Amino acid sequence: MGAKHANDLAEIARRFAHRTAFVHLRNVSRNERGDFLEENHLEGDVDMYEVMRALVVEQKRRTEAGRPDNRMPFRPDHGHLMHPDMHRKGVYPGYSLFGRMRGLAELRGLELGIRQSLAV
Repeated sequence: MGAKHANDLAEIARRFAHRTAFVHLRNVSRNERGDFLEENHLEGDVDMYEVMRALVVEQKRRTEAGRPDNRMPFRPDHGHLMHPDMHRKGVYPGYSLFGRMRGLAELRGLELGIRQSLAV
């Protein structure tokens, strides 16, 4: 969904947050021809801050309503191949341990920052 120029992922996240149960996050850079490349989770054309903010706001709303489904598990999509994985056997492109853990750390940090700003 994020690879298509016409899709505003932040708006889609806000519009469908009330129906979201699980989130699979990635970021891409797109060109005029419609081609895309995966980027680091906090870089690229997708406004990951606004996407994550929409999801955190919905989780806060669910918590305040006493809903048991207040959390939306998420996972980072493909991570970039990082140096410690370069010489490991059986590492598939996009599925390196360290690259995905880096993406998870970035996304969790972004989530925590948004949560803290909303608590004010």
